[in-house]
Amino acid sequence: MSMSPNKSQFVAVASIAAELSAVMDVAKEISLAAANAKAIAFRAGEKAKGFQPITDFINELAKETIQLVNTINEHALKLYRLTVKEHRISEACKRFEQVAVNASAAAHADSLIHALQQVRQRRADCRRQFASHVAELLAQLADVMHPARAARVIAANSRIEASQAGEYLQSLQAVAESVDHAAQIIHDKVHKCRSALSVINTEE
Repeated sequence: MSMSPNKSQFVAVASIAAELSAVMDVAKEISLAAANAKAIAFRAGEKAKGFQPITDFINELAKETIQLVNTINEHALKLYRLTVKEHRISEACKRFEQVAVNASAAAHADSLIHALQQVRQRRADCRRQFASHVAELLAQLADVMHPARAARVIAANSRIEASQAGEYLQSLQAVAESVDHAAQIIHDKVHKCRSALSVINTEE
């Protein structure tokens, strides 16, 4: 049985909230990895001289991702509220339509038409707002992909710098691997969010 558009919106928005929560956790892990790398690079001194500025880049990327996700969460909350609002308006519209059908032969039945038109207009406005927020959210999710891609590039550079760090090689390579892994997770989670949004946007 296919899911109604309204139910699919609830499912999609809930799914997006869960994925964004995971992205936030991973971004915080990247920030922690940057702090660990900075401490290791400091201890390594000249052996990890090239790694020290990389830790600053990693930390900045983590901060940028967290800021973007916070903004996206605000839009996701708006989507949820609009979904609830549209559900209530749609239910009211169904009741009005049923009453209009049942009272079609009654005196003053035409008085219901204006009320029904108003409810339908409110539903249409709500759907337009929802589509607008979906478009904005898709654009913002695309923005999150940029620091994730940059993190993978930085991870590759980190491996090169770590290879010259002598006894600190394994520790710094572990940082590079954790950043690379986190960036991939963020990419996958954001892709799932965009896919969920694309589906409900198509249903509009």
